[in-house]
Amino acid sequence: MTKVIIREMILDDIDEIYEIEKRSFSMPWSKSSFYQEISDNLVAHYYVIGVNNNLIGYIGIWKILDEGHITNVAIDPDYRGKGYSKQLVSYALDEMEKLEVRRFTLEVRETNIIAQKLYSKFGFSVEGRRKKYYTDTQEDALLMWLSLNSED
Repeated sequence: MTKVIIREMILDDIDEIYEIEKRSFSMPWSKSSFYQEISDNLVAHYYVIGVNNNLIGYIGIWKILDEGHITNVAIDPDYRGKGYSKQLVSYALDEMEKLEVRRFTLEVRETNIIAQKLYSKFGFSVEGRRKKYYTDTQEDALLMWLSLNSED
C-alpha cells in the first residue's frame, strides 16, 4: 500500500530535494539556496511530499502580505503523471489560505504545457508574459494568477 505524506520541509530534507531539483530543472537551485530559503527567508514556506518514506517532490511559496508567489514545484521524474503534484499543490494552497493568502502567482515556461494544465485545474489563468525570462533558453514565462476572492 502506498503511503503519501505531505509536510513542511526541514533542513535534513535538502540533500534529497537537491537531487530531485537536479533531475527536474536545466538550471537547478543550489543546496545553499535551499538552506537560505529554509533558514533565513522569513516569507518562505516549503512543503515536501513523500511516498513510502522517500521524498519525491516539493513546493515553495513566498507569502508577501496576502499574496503567495509559488517559486518552485518539482516532482521526481520517476513519480510524475501519478497525481502527486496535484496533491502537493492542493495541500500548499490550503496551508497558505490558512495564513490568509488570497491571491497566488507563478511563472511557468511557455512550453511547459503539463504544468500549465495543472495550474489551470486550480483556477490559475494566464495574465501576462515575461519576455526571455529563462536565461538558459531565452524562453518566455507565462505569468499566471489565482484569486480566491470573487471580487478580486
